[in-house]
Amino acid sequence: MTWKIVSDSSCDLRMASFHSDSIAFEIVPLRIQVGDQTFLDSDELSVPGLLSAMAAERAASSSACPSPASFAKAFETADRTVCITISSNLSGTYHAACIGREMILEEHPDKQICILDSRAASGAMALLVRRAQVLIEAAGENGDFDEICHQLRQYQATLRTCFTLENFDNLIKNGRMRPIVGTLLHSLGIHVIADATPEGTIHVADKARGVNKTYRAITALMKASKDCTDAEVFISHCENLEGAMALKRQILADLPVNRVELLSCRGLTSFYAMEKGLIVGY
Repeated sequence: MTWKIVSDSSCDLRMASFHSDSIAFEIVPLRIQVGDQTFLDSDELSVPGLLSAMAAERAASSSACPSPASFAKAFETADRTVCITISSNLSGTYHAACIGREMILEEHPDKQICILDSRAASGAMALLVRRAQVLIEAAGENGDFDEICHQLRQYQATLRTCFTLENFDNLIKNGRMRPIVGTLLHSLGIHVIADATPEGTIHVADKARGVNKTYRAITALMKASKDCTDAEVFISHCENLEGAMALKRQILADLPVNRVELLSCRGLTSFYAMEKGLIVGY
């Protein structure tokens, strides 16, 4: 039995970061439309180039989920596949993956394909990819597919996501924030802190002025949302390594987590977080 883990590009992992002798890994990219330019969220995408194009474009930019055919192509090459997608409440990607599964099962009914709605993005998806790898490698080639999928769904329900924004241009252009509000927040150095609901939607949880207060507010939110003892944490940053490292230090100081790892935002999460945005999955 051959195994494969598939994710869409909002997981913020790169293909080269995955290492396994027994499991294949593939990332199916989303697309970002900026004016008349289309950016494929591949490993080769220049995030600074994307951000520059978005800043220069007066109209709202948009994102597009992968096609069902692109998922079907990814599922075709393994007997057993676990696919992890961005929240179905943020994108049509989960639905596209489900259609891709049906396309493959029509021709190859013996294949086993599990589509898991992360109800999140970024680091929470990376944690699910990592847990899937651990479970599959521990179970071996003929491990219980349904049990692995069950354990992944249980793990997904324990995960949380929060993020902070400094740049509100995309929200303003998409009509989700009034320009005067965005200008005021930016001029006062106020950071919006938000989290993901259990349903995978976005909830504004807090606001803080200055980076130090913002990072302490994030760790307070993390502590209030779950028991973080021995938790694994991913911080994705949008062109903000310094901020990610400072937030990592704050998390390690305030919470009894196991470890904190850093990721660079890919295109889709950069589209949402914008420059200096930080996304925490835990």
